[in-house]
Amino acid sequence: MSVKVENTENKNEVKLSFTIEAEKFEEAMKKVYAKTAKYFTIPGFRKGKAPMQIVEKHYGSEIFYEDTFNELVPDIYDAAIKENNIEAVSRPNIDITQMEKGKDLIFTAIVQIKPEVKLGKYKGIELKKIEYTVSDKEVEHELGHMAERNARLVTIEDRPVEKGDIAVIDFEGSIDGVPFEGGKAEKHELEIGSNTFIPGFEDQVIGMKLEEEKDIKVNFPEDYFAKDLAGKPAVFKVKLHEIKKKELPKMDDEFAKDVSEFDTLADLKNSIKEKLQKENEEKAKYETEEAAIQAVCDDVELDIPSGMIETEIDNMVKDVEQRLQYQGLTLEQYYTLSGKSESKMREEMKEQAEKSVKSRLVLEAIIKAEDIKPEEKEVEEKLKEMAKNYGKTEEEILKNEYLKDYITNNMKVEKAIAFIVDNSKMKK
Repeated sequence: MSVKVENTENKNEVKLSFTIEAEKFEEAMKKVYAKTAKYFTIPGFRKGKAPMQIVEKHYGSEIFYEDTFNELVPDIYDAAIKENNIEAVSRPNIDITQMEKGKDLIFTAIVQIKPEVKLGKYKGIELKKIEYTVSDKEVEHELGHMAERNARLVTIEDRPVEKGDIAVIDFEGSIDGVPFEGGKAEKHELEIGSNTFIPGFEDQVIGMKLEEEKDIKVNFPEDYFAKDLAGKPAVFKVKLHEIKKKELPKMDDEFAKDVSEFDTLADLKNSIKEKLQKENEEKAKYETEEAAIQAVCDDVELDIPSGMIETEIDNMVKDVEQRLQYQGLTLEQYYTLSGKSESKMREEMKEQAEKSVKSRLVLEAIIKAEDIKPEEKEVEEKLKEMAKNYGKTEEEILKNEYLKDYITNNMKVEKAIAFIVDNSKMKK
């Protein structure tokens, strides 16, 4: 077997030319036959019992070629990539020159490779100092959320519905007198002003009295996700059963005792302020690091292969799919509900994918240039922390080489970002 590696006319791309001996190809064909014989039915033979020569005579030798290629080539290709120290970043584009029984298998594989990063200035860059302070208004806002979460619902009987009330209603919607799917519910609790219903619906519930029935007329938005309803006028028959209102607790020391471990409202406010300040510090740290990475990336010469962008987009799509699964949705349902196609979503992700890949490549180059790596003890401490958090034994975690490499690489990136920030010039 022989492998020839050469650059193509395109940057960040190499071509591997393979020649595999006829004997190896035929040996692989026999393996494929052994795996697939049970699927062939030949007159005069029990199913799966016809000899290979008979199957070839009946169907032609070509019947085995594709499976033989897939049986033989992946391991050979992977070995060639490794032996020639090629950092492939895309799937290979295969072109078969010769594939025939009794002859050598000849084919080429063109693959994109990791690009060279020409670093610009990454030490001594100028960064704006980012600081956030916590205002009394923010503390009160957080207290308001706590009050909302601890509000009690009281029943209102002496007045009609007002904005902010929770109306308990029955409703049934129809278009041209014909009810539509999903347009009916009983004893539904609707918060007036939440804008969770079709525009105009909640406004018309305002003023209704207990046990009142009313026809509410609305138009479905033109961009409504259900295409058969989009833009159409509808009538909802509505009956009001109950009116409820949130009653917020009084802001005093008793409230603090009820919702926290503190005895006074002042102590609770101080705790909220400390928590918000910590969040602000994390936010400032993140934004500073993002600005540092961006500044370094802006001063870099780099041609990113399209395969790296596509792989990054693939990963982003998988992340979306995973998040949707937690909500009980599939990607196909998301495309329907959002009115987007897969190609449209991928196009929208392209800019972020390019940014992510560029950042990663630049940080890898800085790690290499500065020989950045964590101490063995630091990695061990991180692994022990993971063992504690995930209920695993330290021994079990420490001998996991894949996890150790993963943590080590993450720590390298963290240290590279810290290196850029620590060596920057901060200005107010």
